[in-house]
Amino acid sequence: MKLPPSELAEPNWLDTFPAVRGDDAQRAINVRCREIARREWRRVVPVLKVTAGLADVDTQTVMDYCVCVARIDQCERDISLRGLLMQGERGWQKNGATTVVGQYRQQLARYIGELGLSPSARGRLTPPEGGDDGDEDDPFD
Repeated sequence: MKLPPSELAEPNWLDTFPAVRGDDAQRAINVRCREIARREWRRVVPVLKVTAGLADVDTQTVMDYCVCVARIDQCERDISLRGLLMQGERGWQKNGATTVVGQYRQQLARYIGELGLSPSARGRLTPPEGGDDGDEDDPFD
């Protein structure tokens, strides 16, 4: 079933990554996550409007996609700062961010497929109607 296209309102990223008092490290993490999510939203929504068409019901999916991108960035930064292995109570152990980032990457791959954000996924999408300007040379036709 096709849904009418609509303009998606960008979420308030403060709701997802709230301001934190007292903990400078967590505050910096949330500030960066808000920025990464904001940038990703503004990068993909215009593309998705053309390639997939967006309806109001897609807001949560696109938002979750952006959260995944921000959390992957957070995990990768943690791994880069603290390393793959960390000294723990029982000796060297794997940084927990390595497990978390793997889970976020699996979810991100699902969102990429659902939203048509990879070359192979775009090939499976039917572009929204009404965008045809009659250009016979359009490589996406």
